[in-house]
Amino acid sequence: MGFSVIHFDVLIIGSGIAGLSLANRYDESLSIGIFTKKGEAESNTNYAQGGLAAVMNIKDSYEKHVQDTLIAGAGLCNEDIVRMVVEEGPVVVQDLLNWGVKFTKLKDNEEAFDLGKEGGHSERRVLHAGDITGREIERALVSTSRSRPNISIFENHIAVDLITLNKLRKDKWLKTYKDKPDKVLGAYFLNKNTGKVITVKAGIVVLATGGAGKVFLYTSNPDISTGDGIAMAHRVGAKIANMEFYQFHPTCLYHPKAKSFLISEALRGEGGILRLKDGTPFMDKVHPLKNLAPRDIVARTIDFEMKRTGDECVYLDMRHKSREFLKKRFPDIFKTALSFGIDMSKDQIPVVPAAHYLCGGVLADATGLTSIENLYAIGEVACTGLHGANRLASNSLLEGCVFAKKTYEATAPVFKNGGSRGDGKKGANFGKGGAAGEKGEMEEFNILPEWKDFGFSDSDELIVITHNWDELRRAMWNYVGIVRSDKRLERAKRRIDNLLAEIKEYYWNFKITPDLLELRNIAEVANLIITSAVLRKESRGTHYTIDYPNKDDKNFKHPTVL
Repeated sequence: MGFSVIHFDVLIIGSGIAGLSLANRYDESLSIGIFTKKGEAESNTNYAQGGLAAVMNIKDSYEKHVQDTLIAGAGLCNEDIVRMVVEEGPVVVQDLLNWGVKFTKLKDNEEAFDLGKEGGHSERRVLHAGDITGREIERALVSTSRSRPNISIFENHIAVDLITLNKLRKDKWLKTYKDKPDKVLGAYFLNKNTGKVITVKAGIVVLATGGAGKVFLYTSNPDISTGDGIAMAHRVGAKIANMEFYQFHPTCLYHPKAKSFLISEALRGEGGILRLKDGTPFMDKVHPLKNLAPRDIVARTIDFEMKRTGDECVYLDMRHKSREFLKKRFPDIFKTALSFGIDMSKDQIPVVPAAHYLCGGVLADATGLTSIENLYAIGEVACTGLHGANRLASNSLLEGCVFAKKTYEATAPVFKNGGSRGDGKKGANFGKGGAAGEKGEMEEFNILPEWKDFGFSDSDELIVITHNWDELRRAMWNYVGIVRSDKRLERAKRRIDNLLAEIKEYYWNFKITPDLLELRNIAEVANLIITSAVLRKESRGTHYTIDYPNKDDKNFKHPTVL
C-alpha cells in the first residue's frame, strides 16, 4: 500500500534568510528540501534595503538594543526572547560572513563595519551592503545552498496544504493512531510549470514563507507575500497570534510607474526630513526622535497629514547630502529614483505609507516549534515574541538568522538520536531516512495519499478570481489600514465573510491554480487580521483605533491568540 512520494528529513517552505540559513546549517548526512513558489532568490529578504541590526559597536551594548526593541514593541515583547535574539546577533553575523555575505566596511578602516542608524535605535548598529543588503544576503545564502549536495531546491512550487495526522484521520485514510496527538507529516505542492500536485513527506516541516503584504492594496512586499504559511498552519489548527499588528512602512516611493518601491528608513537615519507639500517639517512636534520615531508613529502621522491636507503624498528631503554621498550610500535607491525623474540631491522624494511587515504570525517558541508537533515556523511567518506590537527597524533579518540557528540546534540532535525528542516524547519519524518501511509507529509516513483534484478550469471563473483579489485588498486597505474603527472592521468582516464563502466554492469545484491558492490564503489571513483587531479594544503599537485611542495595559497587555 502507498504511493510514490518525495521524502526529505527536513522540508523547508520558503527561500528567504530564515529558510536558507537553516538549510545551510545541517550536515550532509541529512536530506534537505527547499520549496519556493518563485525563483530561489525571490523573497522579502531580497527586497530588504536597510540591513541587519546587531551590537557590533563598542559604544553600543546588548542592553541598549534590548531596551530599544522593548520600547518599540509597546509592552508586548517577550523580554526573554528579545535578550536571546540580541545576544545571538554577533554570532549569526559571523555565520553570514562565513557564508560569503559582504557587509559594507568603513572607507578608512577595512576592519570595521559601516553601521547605519534607523528609527527607534539609540546607537548605530545596522549592518548593510549599500542599500541592497537583502539582495547581498540572499546571493550568498543561495550560493552556499547550491553548493551543498544534500540540499535540493524546488523553484516554482507553491504549497497547497500541510499533511497532518488529523487530516488523514478526517479523510478516513489513516485508521490507526486514533488517540495520538496531531503532528505534521509533510505537504502538498503545486508545480506551477506542469500544473501537477506532488506529495512531500518529511521528518520535520519548517515554515519560512515570509509575510502577507499582498493582503493590502499598497505594500512594499513582492507579489509572493500572500501569507501562505500562516493560512496553511491555521487550516491545520496551529495557534496564530498578534495578527492585528501589521507594520506600515512610512516611506514608499509615490509615483504612477513605481510598483511600491521602498525608500529605506536608513535615509532618515542619515538626516532625511519629512515635509509637507509646502515644505513644512511635521515630525518635530510629534515625537522626541522626530523623523526617526518608531515606524507606527511616523506612518500614522503621515496618514493624518495626508487626510488633513488632502495631499496624495508627503516628501522626504535628502538635499542636505551631496550627490556623491547619496550615490555611494544609496546606489540602488538613487538610481531607481533617477529613473523616475527624481534626483535625490536636488529634488524631494514623494512618499506614502504601505503595508510592510507582519509582527504576528504562527505562534512559535524559542526554538521555532509551533503548537503542532514537528511543525516549525521561523522568520516573518512566525510570532516569537520578539517584535511585540511593533517591530524595531532591521530586527527582522536578525530574527530570521537567530531562529534558524535555534531550530537547527533543537532538531539536529534529534535526527542523530534516531527519533527521540530529548524531552521524553517520541518524535514523529525523526531520524535518518524518515520512512523506515516498517509498520508500527512510522506507518503513517508510508501511506501519505496523493493529491486528488476533481475540479476543472473555467475561464469565466478565473476572471471572478481576479476581481475577488482586487476587492479583498481594497477592503483591507480602506477598512483595516493604518487607522481603524469598530465600524470599519465590521464592514471589512462582512465583505471578507462573503469572499471566503465564494472562494471555498471555487476551491472545491475548480482545478487549483496559483492565483486561486494565493487568493484563498490572503482571504484567510485577512480574516485573521480582522478577527484579532476586533478583539483588541485599545490602541497599541501598529494597531490604532479611533474608538479606543489609548493603551490599556490592565486588560490587553498580552498577545492575541487565535
